[in-house]
Amino acid sequence: MAVETHLLDDDCEAITGWGRTAPTLARVRRPRGRTEVVEAVRAAGGRGAIARGLGRAHGDAAQNAGGTVLDMTGLDRILAVDAAAGLAVCEAGVSLHRLTEALLPLGRFVPVTPGTRYVTVGGAIGADVHGTDHPVAGSFGRHVVSLELLTADGGIRTVLPGTPLFDATTGGMGLTGVILSATLRLPSVETSLMTVDTERTADLDETMARLSSTGPRHRYAAARIDLRARGAATGRAVLVRGDHTPYDALPRRHRARRAPLAHRPVRLPAAPPLPGGLLGRTVTGLLAELAYRGAPRARTGALQPLAAFLHPLDGVPHRNRIHGRAGSVPYQFVVPYGQEEALRRVVRRIADRRCPVFGSGLQRFGAAGPGPLSFPLPGWSLALELPTGLPGLGPFLDSLDEEVAGAGGRVYLARDSRVRPEALAAMYPRLAEFRTLRAALDPGSVLTSDLSRRLDL
Repeated sequence: MAVETHLLDDDCEAITGWGRTAPTLARVRRPRGRTEVVEAVRAAGGRGAIARGLGRAHGDAAQNAGGTVLDMTGLDRILAVDAAAGLAVCEAGVSLHRLTEALLPLGRFVPVTPGTRYVTVGGAIGADVHGTDHPVAGSFGRHVVSLELLTADGGIRTVLPGTPLFDATTGGMGLTGVILSATLRLPSVETSLMTVDTERTADLDETMARLSSTGPRHRYAAARIDLRARGAATGRAVLVRGDHTPYDALPRRHRARRAPLAHRPVRLPAAPPLPGGLLGRTVTGLLAELAYRGAPRARTGALQPLAAFLHPLDGVPHRNRIHGRAGSVPYQFVVPYGQEEALRRVVRRIADRRCPVFGSGLQRFGAAGPGPLSFPLPGWSLALELPTGLPGLGPFLDSLDEEVAGAGGRVYLARDSRVRPEALAAMYPRLAEFRTLRAALDPGSVLTSDLSRRLDL
């Protein structure tokens, strides 16, 4: 999907994050190769530059008011694939969607896939994205063998895992340099189908218990949690778990036996934005009830296309407009294991407020990555979206930040547009380490963004 921008004149464009909040003006440059990227960074001027992929960062991470934004989607070549070794070399602007289309016929898959396949490789590294298989696979940076990084001084470095610069780049939101290309380690798959188990849970405790009992049969596991339910039903969910289907597990006459690695993404008919700018409480309550009641009580072994299982919302055109022109505020946090009561309090507070919530998911995280700003840590992660126009939304989310930070948790910077700097310092204990490395690497703040200015990164 193309970056959402609106041309204002010959030099400036208005840019927003995926949540369509806080638009800013910037000079957008669209380099077609690394030489043009180097030239654009050197000519960035006093407000600096930041790289941008397909615009799926929900907040202001890929915005740069008054400065330069580098649209990296022109660097979109897959340079080499070694299917036998399970390695791919690609430029930073290649999308995970295109990479999947190229790899699946070879029996390989992308190493980590978030909730949308419309993110670039550079963006996946910069945000250190995670999927619902995090306890097994970790986040994206774990699978990067090496990367080429254009730093603020105009030099291009080959950066390897285990070095401070590599760690700071994975999750560093583009502030250590512009990623030009990367070599990725790839898992193998035998089909483009998923074997899926679905069940309903009655409340949050049962939801957490079932997610905790996820075993080796289920590489991917997440709960579509109903944040509208209250009382005894608080935290009820539809639990979905699955894994890639082996070829031998296909039914004897299943059509996938003829083309087991065919990839057919599903796309639903387009729907206009809702009038009035809000998906109201009554409508969201009805949709939540239908989603919960419409799911099977317990079903095992269903075969689903890969895209339908991993990226169901990618089939909804313009889904970032579901709350109307004002946009939405995503909120994703993680609290460590042992802090389940904090999670219960947050879920109860959201449910008691009767928020018109959209796209809520609960999952478990495994081991943290080495990056000082990488989001995942071992614990429980809850993601949701709220309409921008909800009364009292800012103070309410600030209070949730305090709850999360007090439990030793953190919010996800790739989905943030409003957290306060003082809260961030409590959430990311290695923040000073990142700031020190960035100051030494880029003393003039050539690589900068609205996010970095807001949070003094």
